[in-house]
Amino acid sequence: MADETVANANAQANAPSFNLIGQYIRDMSFENPGAPGSIMMGGANPNFSVGINVGVKKQADDIYAVEITLNAKAEREKAVLFNVELVYGGVFRMKNIPENQLAPLLLVECPRLIFPFARQVLATITQQGGFPPLMMEPVDFNAIYLQNLKSLQAAQAAGQTPDGSATPQVTN
Repeated sequence: MADETVANANAQANAPSFNLIGQYIRDMSFENPGAPGSIMMGGANPNFSVGINVGVKKQADDIYAVEITLNAKAEREKAVLFNVELVYGGVFRMKNIPENQLAPLLLVECPRLIFPFARQVLATITQQGGFPPLMMEPVDFNAIYLQNLKSLQAAQAAGQTPDGSATPQVTN
């Protein structure tokens, strides 16, 4: 019976797990260049552009910082109503995660967990700026991950890095 308890404890200690340790705002910028006139003028609905990027930085052996960068801009008749940038992050502990599963976990599941909080900050800041809250649609981080993976593979096949520079060649 004692052997079973030790075996179960060892199995649990070696089981894959990941935990969210904490969340933070690393950077936030809100520009309302036409204020106060921008909140008083009517007219056509503004055009919105939204960009999203995910970055990962290893902090320690099993600790990773995952950051979502959100950029949103609203324009009406070529005049900028607001421009907001938010870098929102989460710190995650990864234990016993197989190497081939680490990237999808960090670039898909971790951003999926913290995105609702980043979205709320974005909605609140635009509302505090005098505009209706900007409510982003849910993001399919798996589709973004797969698209970036295909782009990286295509660039490597062409001998290019993702930024368009040539891949260094090693010669003996």
